[in-house]
Amino acid sequence: MWRYFTALVIFAFLAVISPAQETKNEPEKPPADQMASPEVVTRKNPVAPTASSIAAGKKLFSIDCVMCHGQEGDGKGELAVTLKLSPPDYRDETAMKKFTDGELFDIITNGKGGMPSEGKRATPEQIWNLVNYVRSFAQKKSSPAAK
Repeated sequence: MWRYFTALVIFAFLAVISPAQETKNEPEKPPADQMASPEVVTRKNPVAPTASSIAAGKKLFSIDCVMCHGQEGDGKGELAVTLKLSPPDYRDETAMKKFTDGELFDIITNGKGGMPSEGKRATPEQIWNLVNYVRSFAQKKSSPAAK
């Protein structure tokens, strides 16, 4: 009798812990060093970086991005600090030169790493405005007035 009871307890224990040890069904992430496709890299921003485009990008940034990327684009937003995330510093001109506008558009649209996608929450034009605004952080820092 004890044998059956022991076997039942062991079986129940294994049944409970087995699902907890299974890997979660998360979408596969490409390796960090994977290059963007040539189509993404060469994609040009059809929206000129005018004052109105940058203002529209700033509005979207303040709603969806500031909590991680920070008000000044320094990557030190409240949520990033709390969750110990390391978003890029958009004020760093050298770091920003590593990305084409097409790559930034793709990252914002589809997300990357821990960053969620903007996806269908924004139109392509809104995302291009956001690209223009993000680019403006490095330009502000490198302008003579900012020094």
